[in-house]
Amino acid sequence: MVKARKYVVKKHFDGVPKRDDFEIVEYELPPIQNGELLVKTEWVAVDPYQRAYNKRYPVPFDQFGYQVGIVEDSKDPRYPVGTRVVSHKGWCDYSVMNANVSNSPADVVYKAPDLKGLSPSLAIGAIGMPGATAYFGFLELCQPKAGETVVVTGAAGAVGSIVGQIAKIKGCRVIGFAGSDDKVDSLVKELGFDHAFNYKTADIRKVLKEAAPKGVDCYFDNVGGEISSIIMSQMNHYGRVSVCGSISAYNEDLTNLPLAPIVQMDIVMKELKVEGFLVPRWIGRWPEAFVDLTKWIKSGQLKVKEHVTEGFDKIYDAFVGMLAGENTGKSVVKIS
Repeated sequence: MVKARKYVVKKHFDGVPKRDDFEIVEYELPPIQNGELLVKTEWVAVDPYQRAYNKRYPVPFDQFGYQVGIVEDSKDPRYPVGTRVVSHKGWCDYSVMNANVSNSPADVVYKAPDLKGLSPSLAIGAIGMPGATAYFGFLELCQPKAGETVVVTGAAGAVGSIVGQIAKIKGCRVIGFAGSDDKVDSLVKELGFDHAFNYKTADIRKVLKEAAPKGVDCYFDNVGGEISSIIMSQMNHYGRVSVCGSISAYNEDLTNLPLAPIVQMDIVMKELKVEGFLVPRWIGRWPEAFVDLTKWIKSGQLKVKEHVTEGFDKIYDAFVGMLAGENTGKSVVKIS
C-alpha cells in the first residue's frame, strides 16, 4: 500500500479561495489493477480555470488540475516504470490512473512530450495545456497576418506571455497589458513586446490609441471587464477577438458582476469576429503545438517564465498568489 495525500475542496469558494475551503486528506492507495499506473507527482499546476470551474462540482471533490509525474509501478506495457506522464489528477502527491480512460478531458493521461532536455515542469506549462491554449486559441481563431497589431491582456501570465511571443514570431506588432510595472518592463525588455502598460495605472484608452494609432487587428482576451470593452472599441474592421478567460471576474459575486461598456455596437459596426474557446477542442492536435513550442524555446525565439513554489503544503499559497497576479509566467509547484 502507498500512502498518499490530496487536496479536497470541502466548501465552494466565496470570493477569494480560503485555506479552510480545502482539506488535505491522507489515505492509502489500493494496489494497481491491469491497465493502471501508480504515479508519483513531480510538478503540479495552479491555473485560473481551477477558480472558474469550482462550483461545477458538488462538494466535497478532489481538487482537479494538471500535473506531471513519474510512473513508479505499471500494469500497462505502454507506460513502463520511469515513464514521465501528464494527467489531470490534480493536487496530490501520488495517484493511480488508467491511460485507457478518456471519457472527458478530465481523464486525460499522456506521455510527456520530448522536452529536449528542458525542465519537466514545462509539460504542464509552455509545452502543456497553457502552451496549447496560447497556440491554438491565437493562431486558429485570430489567424494573424504579418504586420498586424495584436493586443494581449493578462500578458504576463502563463498563456498571455506565450501568445504575445507567438505573435512576434508571426511578424506582428504586440501590445500587452499586465498588472505591475515590473511585469510591464519584463514584457518589453525580455519577451520582445513592442509596448506594454500597467492596466492599474494607465489611461487605457489613451495609451492604446498612442501605441496603435492605426487600430487593433487581433485581441487575445484573458481578463474580460471594462478593459476588453475599451480594446474592442479601438479594433479595425474585420478584427478578430479570441476570448480565453475572464479572470477579472473570477473572484466576484456572480450575482453582482462589475459593469463594463456595451460591446455589441462595435462588434456589429466593425463586423468583428468574437469567439470563445476551450482548448480541449484541439486535444488531438496538441502534439503539433508541442513540437513548434519546443522548437521555438530551444531556438530562443520563445522565452519561458515560470513562478516556482516548492512543497506540497504550499499549493494553496501558490494558487491564491496566482489569482492575485503575484506570478510572472506559469505558476507551478514542485512536489518532489
